[in-house]
Amino acid sequence: MDIAAGRMEERPGTSRLGIAGWMLFDWAAQPFFTVITTFIFAPYFVSRLTADPAQGQAVWGYTLTAAGIVIALLSPVLGAIADATGPRKPWIAFFAAVKIASLALLWYAAPGSSLIYAALLLALATVAAEFSIVFNDSMMTRLVSEREVGRISNIAWGLGYLGGMIVLIAVVVLVASDPQTGKTVLGLDPLFGLDPAKSEDARITGPISAIWYLIFILPMFFFTPDAIRATMTMAEAAARGLEELRGTLSELKERAGILRFLIARMIFQDGVNGLLALGGTFAAGMFGWQTMELGVYGIILNIVAIAGCLVASWLDAHLGSKKIVVASLVCLTIATLGIVSTGPGFTLFGLAPLPSTDSGGLFGTAAEKAYIAYGLLVGIAFGPVQASSRSYLARSVSPDEAGRYFGLYALSGRATSFLAPASVATVTLLTGSARIGMVALVAFLALGLVLLLRTPYPAHRPT
Repeated sequence: MDIAAGRMEERPGTSRLGIAGWMLFDWAAQPFFTVITTFIFAPYFVSRLTADPAQGQAVWGYTLTAAGIVIALLSPVLGAIADATGPRKPWIAFFAAVKIASLALLWYAAPGSSLIYAALLLALATVAAEFSIVFNDSMMTRLVSEREVGRISNIAWGLGYLGGMIVLIAVVVLVASDPQTGKTVLGLDPLFGLDPAKSEDARITGPISAIWYLIFILPMFFFTPDAIRATMTMAEAAARGLEELRGTLSELKERAGILRFLIARMIFQDGVNGLLALGGTFAAGMFGWQTMELGVYGIILNIVAIAGCLVASWLDAHLGSKKIVVASLVCLTIATLGIVSTGPGFTLFGLAPLPSTDSGGLFGTAAEKAYIAYGLLVGIAFGPVQASSRSYLARSVSPDEAGRYFGLYALSGRATSFLAPASVATVTLLTGSARIGMVALVAFLALGLVLLLRTPYPAHRPT
């Protein structure tokens, strides 16, 4: 399979359509993270569903906290059960149904409606999305050779960003409109007669993301080979899965490199998750960005992210996953410091004053332009840091244990994931400043980076 100027080395029995179907999972899944949790619906949740942006950011942070706890508790168990039962697709189908239903119902989260209603739906969709990813990721080691997992992982992630960007562009160009003029950025009437005064341009992103996911997840079901069905019943598989989970946790005492990698990832992924989930809401609260501005900002970041993933797919194969993850974490730490140091009229915590005049149009102030510049660093790095982390682990475990270890991988990404949003939410409430709250993310990124530097590569090598 010729991809990115290289020939993909397939596992025996895996077709080109099978690999393409697996890669399209990211294409199908990413609009949820791009449009819902980062650039459109979450900022709407924070800045327009509630009258107090600081309170909205706190509630959004605690929503992510609750979802993170559920994911942390159940991901490794489900991964172990998947290894015992064999096929991953039935699990993906079940969680896809939960995710699609939750997203469709976000249409009813209108201004003035219950904040808890929207928070519950977002939490359900987040949990279902992450559980689906556990099972999809664990299929990767059966599709291509160990040498190619970094390439396929980064290219799939880049496809995901492309899919997310396409949906985001469609929202900005055809749906989102200026509340004052009622026109989109192209001067058109919004599709379906959507009324921006009722925030219908933000609310429609839930059903749009649900339909996109439903359509593009189908090739994976049709073409991608699954593990052979085991003969165990679900009860037997659950018992076996829990037993294997205990065994896997015991194994980690003897596999210090993998344990160190999972701990490092647990910490730095908290910072990555927090930055992705709260960066858009922070900008919405600070600059008053509406759906149009947030959408354009998201498009810019996704264009950069796609380029970053494509470059990283080549670098990962030649330099290894660890170097890509380390470089990405350095970029993200610098970018986060820049973001939290920027406000109306200044950047770098006031050491660099900026003109406060507004030139009009999108991003009319110097501070907004500085924010976007820091955002470009985020765009370059946040795809590779996750895609190459995935290939880092895939190179460190065998296909037969991939389900268990990718369950622990999901755990490492969520075990303390409540700490970053909870820290941001709590500090924001205590200080009344979203900027001070966001500083907590820097500590997670920096500490994870330090631990990763002392981790072997691949992680199964002796420390």
